[in-house]
Amino acid sequence: MSVYDDLMAYQRETEALAQVAGRLGWDQETMMPRGAAEQRSEEMAAMEGVLHARRSDPRVGGWLEQAVAVDEVSAAQLRQIRRSYDRAVKVPGSLAQELARVTSMAQGIWAEARAKEDVPGFLPVLAEVVRLRQEEGAALAAGGDVYDALMDDYEPGATAAVTGAMFDRMRPRLVALRAKVLGASRQPAPLKGSFGAEAQMRMARDLATAFGYDWNRGRLDLAVHPFSSGSGDDARITTRVVEAEPFNCFYSTIHEVGHACYELGIDPDYRLTPLGAGVSMGVHESQSRIYENQLGRSRAFTGWMFEQMRERFGAFGITSPEEFYASVNRVAPGYIRTEADEVQYNLHIMMRFDLERDLITGKLDVADLEAAWNARFLADFGVAVDKPSHGMLQDVHWSVGLFGYFPTYSLGNVYAGCLHRALRAEVTGLDESLAKGDATPATEWLRERLQRHGGLRSPRETVALACGFEPDEGPLLDYLEAKFGSIYGL
Repeated sequence: MSVYDDLMAYQRETEALAQVAGRLGWDQETMMPRGAAEQRSEEMAAMEGVLHARRSDPRVGGWLEQAVAVDEVSAAQLRQIRRSYDRAVKVPGSLAQELARVTSMAQGIWAEARAKEDVPGFLPVLAEVVRLRQEEGAALAAGGDVYDALMDDYEPGATAAVTGAMFDRMRPRLVALRAKVLGASRQPAPLKGSFGAEAQMRMARDLATAFGYDWNRGRLDLAVHPFSSGSGDDARITTRVVEAEPFNCFYSTIHEVGHACYELGIDPDYRLTPLGAGVSMGVHESQSRIYENQLGRSRAFTGWMFEQMRERFGAFGITSPEEFYASVNRVAPGYIRTEADEVQYNLHIMMRFDLERDLITGKLDVADLEAAWNARFLADFGVAVDKPSHGMLQDVHWSVGLFGYFPTYSLGNVYAGCLHRALRAEVTGLDESLAKGDATPATEWLRERLQRHGGLRSPRETVALACGFEPDEGPLLDYLEAKFGSIYGL
């Protein structure tokens, strides 16, 4: 065996252990008894200790110095392993374990605080998570920007400066579009009625099937905050059910199917290697967002959904496919990011980006976060937050230390806008398939053009090669203005 073969054998074991840790995380959010939280935090810390030790093992550094790439794939494998190793050796193992332990505990504390509307009960553990992530970010930054170092976890090469500039370009057009839409005389009607949980879950499964989700390699469960988990031959999804708001369940499901189909679509030769997962969270979010929005909220697909809902739920106050399409895409004031319409969604992300950056840089104290959130939300959305679960307690991300993650949602929207433009140009008859409840032609195009490559190339290169042009925010904003201009008669 060559040095490269030795390194890859070691790496496959590391990736397999990482998948085991991922299953523990999935279990914690779906099946674990509530009383097991403290024990699970110790289990997660132990797993992270093992993984960190393997990723920072001096043997990895030695192999990297000697291994020789013979083609594009081996060069990419070495590049990804080098990135992981360089980051791991900067972070003390004790810090990595403490982060795993505290964030595991914090997630349960957050869920309980959210249910009880108890911000004071959450703040102490959040302060500890922020402190630990600041410490980790400082170690990774090595004198550079701490927030950039954390962003790099999720979107390699991304910086706050470049992201902020993108937001500055997007904000004026989004705010102007929102004002026109909310001031329009034509306003879609909301759904009326109650939609049973079991019937919602049956339809959620059918929606997943419509997008080509492989049930032999996945499953659907309930979670407080919908998520997907796993890669290779095990990519699981979750959703949530609110009986008065079926779109919450349906579009959360489609969103998570996008994530899972990305993982399931990666070249099986890359399984349990650094190339065997999505290349970045921005690219990952491009898959979930194009499934959820450009495809799942399209006029063609919602026409099929309308008939499905009438068969399953009877009358619900909407009597035509066009009225249903407008209702699915209704723009209205609201508190919750995951329920936000396409026009306002990125404004929710911009707010979180600014707040979390201030937390990490020390400009904002955790004790002042709720007041800062509420003030910013009122300024940006014109609505006063009525309770913590509609405010700073709504998202799981900060409880588990995902500082630097939120911007990848908007980057994913930008990438999705570019991919959608290319998809529409290349796939003939797409609307005819969507109108029959069949989104698999889009999934097949995305699999061939983007998903199968996994981590072979950089995030931007991955998207650029799939689209045929350099990605920017233009296609997304053009799509939003055209779509909502049509719906609202602007």
